[in-house]
Amino acid sequence: MNQSVIKPDPKLDLVLERVVDVRSELVWAAWTQPEHLKQWFTPAPWSTVASEVDLRPGGIFHNVMRSPEGEDFPNTGCFLEIIPGRKLVWTTVLLPGYRPRSADLVKQAAPFHFTAVIELEPQGKRTKYTATVIHADEDTRRKHEEMGFHNGWAAALDQLVALFPNS
Repeated sequence: MNQSVIKPDPKLDLVLERVVDVRSELVWAAWTQPEHLKQWFTPAPWSTVASEVDLRPGGIFHNVMRSPEGEDFPNTGCFLEIIPGRKLVWTTVLLPGYRPRSADLVKQAAPFHFTAVIELEPQGKRTKYTATVIHADEDTRRKHEEMGFHNGWAAALDQLVALFPNS
């Protein structure tokens, strides 16, 4: 059983938790293999057009999201913790190699930064999926929620599930 050390703070964090009809090893593959990430990571009608994963602490987690209008939005982060098959922790605050973003890069990279904790708990042929997104302050959390966190991350999870219809 997964024992998370993350204690979400409702003032600072957003959480999506569901049990999905996909085996945990397939959910893990969907999160860790670029060919899968490009198929589900960004909620339609947006798409993920590029993905790079270096699955180790300090490794890169990079995706390029494309808007329906054709504008690309690159997002580069750094893996902090990996427990194979169970947990991924990555942040947009750091670049690969734990390199801090410069002040200029912070402003250019995204409207806000966060740390994501993806936890998977096998339940037979199903998986308890928990995504906790940690923000620095209440304003950032509010902006992310208003941007559509719950609908967007849920739609992306639905797309992940659709990759494995007979799992």
